[in-house]
Amino acid sequence: MKFKKLEFKNNDGQVLSARLDYPVAGKPATYALFAHCFTCSKNIKAIAHITRALNREGIAVMRFDFTGLGESEGDFADTNFSSNVEDLITAAEFLKTNYKAPEILIGHSFGGAAVLQAATRIRSSKAVVSIAAPADPRHVAQSLGSATQIIASRGEADVNLAGRTFKLKKQFLDDLQFVNMKKTIQNLNRALLILHSPLDETVGIENAAQIFQAARHPKSFISLDTADHLLTEQADSLYAGAVISAWAAKYVGDSHMEQSTGDDGHPRG
Repeated sequence: MKFKKLEFKNNDGQVLSARLDYPVAGKPATYALFAHCFTCSKNIKAIAHITRALNREGIAVMRFDFTGLGESEGDFADTNFSSNVEDLITAAEFLKTNYKAPEILIGHSFGGAAVLQAATRIRSSKAVVSIAAPADPRHVAQSLGSATQIIASRGEADVNLAGRTFKLKKQFLDDLQFVNMKKTIQNLNRALLILHSPLDETVGIENAAQIFQAARHPKSFISLDTADHLLTEQADSLYAGAVISAWAAKYVGDSHMEQSTGDDGHPRG
């Protein structure tokens, strides 16, 4: 894949690390912005495989590390769901200013909830994809178990997530209480694709059903069959990327224009 390493600043002036992957040949038909999962980074294999599949279909993809994660500056303990949403909006503005505004927003897990929340504030977005996303970001707090009580009483706590220790503060939990995800999804006003595995043990398949029920058409659901939450099997992530690119072609990029106009550029009758 052809790619560029990029950097842009968040609202607090901290430098966030990003990567832009291009199609191997030709000019990109459109651009996508990818949001990674909770405490993950832009470099997890699933994102790389999905990006590769999108690149094959002429879609350029920018992925970045949220504040305090991966190669980005900042303290993760000072971030929350709202700051993730702001990072996404800033990333979209960076793409718009320096390349082309993203038409596709893709988010994995907690990142999926973030792109749903950010979509209406990213005016260029036409198609939104959630992968293994919770219907409500408060799902993260529920998964912390007894740690939430410690955080609430002490103001912060060290939490082990996927074998790594992260500090979470009470402000992270408080921020989640102000999110009305159902209303956000109802007012999305964009094409929506929901990808989820019925065997997901981290974010249950019922979350996909809740997102689908709340959303208005056009909306689609694709089962990821036997995939795990992180899509660790290459075949699963490549399949997800192929599905996303085929679905998005109806709504964005050059292929969408070809469907709606004739060879002379006038609408088809």
